[in-house]
Amino acid sequence: MDIQPPSIGVLDSGIGGLSVLREIHQLLPEYPTLYLADQAHLPYGPRPADQIRAFTLAMVRFLLSQGAVVVVMACHAASAAALQAARERFPQVPFVGIEPAVKPAAAATRSGVIGVLTTQATAEGIFYRRALARYGAQVRVLTRLAPEWVLLAEQGAADLSQAQPVIQRHVQPLVAAGADHLVLACTHFPFLASAIQQAAGPQVQLVDPGPAVARQAARVWPGMPAPGRAAHHYFTSGAARDFESALKRLLGVDAHVEVVRWRGDGLEDYTLSLAG
Repeated sequence: MDIQPPSIGVLDSGIGGLSVLREIHQLLPEYPTLYLADQAHLPYGPRPADQIRAFTLAMVRFLLSQGAVVVVMACHAASAAALQAARERFPQVPFVGIEPAVKPAAAATRSGVIGVLTTQATAEGIFYRRALARYGAQVRVLTRLAPEWVLLAEQGAADLSQAQPVIQRHVQPLVAAGADHLVLACTHFPFLASAIQQAAGPQVQLVDPGPAVARQAARVWPGMPAPGRAAHHYFTSGAARDFESALKRLLGVDAHVEVVRWRGDGLEDYTLSLAG
C-alpha cells in the first residue's frame, strides 16, 4: 500500500476504538484516517503495562510510517501505559489519549454516586488515579472491572440473549448502590451501550468520552488544510475477514482491511509491517 496523505491515525487493541473513529468521521468528514487494531494481542486489559507500552509504541511507529500526522490512542489501557512515552519519543507528533470520563460524570451526578466500568490496566493506570484525585473527592466513585465485555463487543454479542446476564452482573451492583451515571472507561463498551442501558434503566446516564476525543483530535491537527480526500484505511494484526465484518456491523462500512504482522522477540524489538 502506498503511504497515505496526511491522516489521523487511530490505534486500539481491537474494534473498540471504532467507537472513537465513528466520532472522528462525523466531526471531521474531510480528513483521511488510518485505523490499526492489534487483535493478535487482544485483550490489553490484563497485560502488564510495559508490554502494552511496547505494543503501543510499535503501533505508533507503523501509523507514522503510513502518513499519520496526528495519533489518537483510542484505548484506555494504551493511553495509560504509553501516552507519555510516545510524547517523549515523538515530540513533533500531536498525540490524543483517552482517560476515564470521571470529570463530567462527577459534575452531572444528582445522587452523588457514579460507576466506572473498565478493565484492569485502566483501573491501575495513572490517568484513572489522577481523575479520581481531581474529580472524585466530592462524589462516591464505584469501580467495576468488566473484562469479559471486551470479547462480547469483539464477537458482536451485544444483542444476544446470553450476553445480557454478563452485562447485568456488572451493572446491577452499581445501580443498586445509587449510581446515576456510568462511565464507559473502555472504548469497546459503547458498542454494548444499548444492552448496558437496558440493564441500568432509563434513569441512569451513560458517559462516553469518544466525542471529546474527536474534538481534541480536531484541535491538535497541524496547521495545514484538510486534505479534502477522505480516504480511510484499516489494518489489523488479526483476521482481515473478521475485521471487515466488524466494520460492516458497527460502522456500516464496506472496506478492505490490510493485515500487519508482528516481528521481534523483546519489548524493545517489536515492529509491525504489512503482511505479504
